[in-house]
Amino acid sequence: MGSTGTVLRELRGAQKSAKGVSLYSRYVNRPAGRMLAAGAYRAGLTPNQVTLVSAAFTYAALAAVALVEPSWTLGLAVYAALAVGFAFDSADGQLARLTGRGGPDGEWLDHVVDCGKLLLVHAAVLISFYRFGELPSEAWLLLPLGFQLAAVVTFCAGLLREQLGKAAATAQAATAQASAAPADPGTPPAPVSRVRAVALLPADYGVFCLVFLLLGAPGAFRAGYAVLAVVHTLFLAAFLTKWFRELRALRPG
Repeated sequence: MGSTGTVLRELRGAQKSAKGVSLYSRYVNRPAGRMLAAGAYRAGLTPNQVTLVSAAFTYAALAAVALVEPSWTLGLAVYAALAVGFAFDSADGQLARLTGRGGPDGEWLDHVVDCGKLLLVHAAVLISFYRFGELPSEAWLLLPLGFQLAAVVTFCAGLLREQLGKAAATAQAATAQASAAPADPGTPPAPVSRVRAVALLPADYGVFCLVFLLLGAPGAFRAGYAVLAVVHTLFLAAFLTKWFRELRALRPG
């Protein structure tokens, strides 16, 4: 087992592409995940165990949001646990690439934990609003439901876009091979856009977690949460349009 420095160098060489990644994930979450992955490697943890550690931090924080009266102390603790959980969510994949121990089971477990997180984070806010909110209107209870809808549809549609795109590319390659036609090499990957990385910041889960720092000021928390809900809904509309056009372009013939 190599030194921590050696492990970190190997992890830096095993990073996923930065394309489509916000500045927070690229410069904060991935480096934090790299440090955690190195520690997990030294401790002999498997990628699936790291995924479960991520789930433990995240779900404990969400349970606290639902069950504990909001305060500045709670907000700080919830944000810290969510941020650590998100970093471990990056660490499991990095550890899998480093050790070669990744597989369909690990990818499945990671997606299950992520899906549960997206459902529970807004359910926890809804419960907190109902139990502790002293809301100006009961209509505010609809906000977490709408935010949850936008988050889950974005997550599921993105996964489907990825899987259907891979299936279409595989089918095109098989057709080209059967007809003895040279496979289309496609266009070279576009360089990573810094403007896009900045634009994606409001949709980044790590940035979303910052709103929980406002739990000690219920009005400010509601306002920040509402703004993020609107932003995520707008991103959903943009993503759906983009992904539909991309999949339509993959039609055979």
